[in-house]
Amino acid sequence: MHYKKKKLFIEKVNSLKIVRKFGTPTYCYSLNKLKKNILDFQKNFKSLSPLVCFSVKSNCNLKILKEIKKCGVGADVVSKGEMIQALKAGILPKKIVFSGVGKKTEELKFAIKKKILLINAESESEVFEIERLAKLKKNPVNIGLRLNPNIDANTLKKISTGKHEDKFGLTEKTFLNILNKFKNSKFINIKCLSVHIGSQITDFKPYLKMINVLDKIIKKSKHTFDYVDLGGGIGIQYERKTKSFNYKRYNSAIKNFLGKHNVKIIFEPGRSIIANCAVLFSQIIYIKNTNKKRFVILDAAMNDLMRPALYGAYHRIIPLLKTNKKNDQMHDFVGPVCETTDKFLSVAGFQNLKEKEFVAISDVGAYGMSLSSNYNLRPKPLEIMVDNKSLKVILKRQKLLNII
Repeated sequence: MHYKKKKLFIEKVNSLKIVRKFGTPTYCYSLNKLKKNILDFQKNFKSLSPLVCFSVKSNCNLKILKEIKKCGVGADVVSKGEMIQALKAGILPKKIVFSGVGKKTEELKFAIKKKILLINAESESEVFEIERLAKLKKNPVNIGLRLNPNIDANTLKKISTGKHEDKFGLTEKTFLNILNKFKNSKFINIKCLSVHIGSQITDFKPYLKMINVLDKIIKKSKHTFDYVDLGGGIGIQYERKTKSFNYKRYNSAIKNFLGKHNVKIIFEPGRSIIANCAVLFSQIIYIKNTNKKRFVILDAAMNDLMRPALYGAYHRIIPLLKTNKKNDQMHDFVGPVCETTDKFLSVAGFQNLKEKEFVAISDVGAYGMSLSSNYNLRPKPLEIMVDNKSLKVILKRQKLLNII
């Protein structure tokens, strides 16, 4: 994404041409940025030879998953639907990990039938249910146990997953009890120690604490694991002031860990792969001035991009056509949905905007379209992929007739 003669380009395509042809709201992805992000992630951990499983919940578009599969990446799924989508994209079952705190029997049956690599269990009841289903099939099932390490990832409260007050994973006591109970089971193979401490983590230090906890519990358990699933959660620079993640320090800590434990590492990146590959194009419907601020009312809404309303998440907004004229008022970029929380950004000072002009909401590839809804009976947006100079629709705009 760059400006050329004051016009915003996605790769080599003028974004103004995209919005004039396809309308708004529209999600637009850069294929080359996606490929570069995957390659960079693989390079950062090349010496570890990990299994990289893309977090499908971050973006479940079939065409995107097919491109990810071409790069040799597997899938981390949290529902039967995501598993079906990953398989449809051509991702091999032996590269699929099934996570989540509340897997239904029907979903577990499907995972067992497809012989995926691992089901990461998060409660003792779930382990009993997997064993029961495995007995019926008369085939052992490989599982992981997800530990809750009680680590504060210093991220947004609503996307923290590794503290004791969070619903995810097992306490150390329960973890060790399950290992003891099922160590001689003919139908359960506990192959993996799994952990995930949160999302949008930009400081490597919580990961160092996490690795230390894993080291101690493996020694305490005296169990031989084939895999250690370190989850995902590595953040991106939504704001320019955010420090970039120190991959070198994290990689070094994992190497030290592997010097003590002979296991294969699994990663489950989502945001770090797909977030900064996409923008959400939107048109300004109205501009409303009050005594205190300027409301820029967009045709995109919280149903199209939920993160700011749900988490208070930050996304930069940029114009598709740059000018040198600035307006110093406080700007509130808001959507048309009948909720006060339908707001994307408050910023002091912005270039002078006019009604019917276009803007781009940045870094929306992760948890953008996948969290979208039909709230206020609004159709879901179009999705487009840019590859150099070419454009391809990867999901058609939903029509009202599809939902009414």
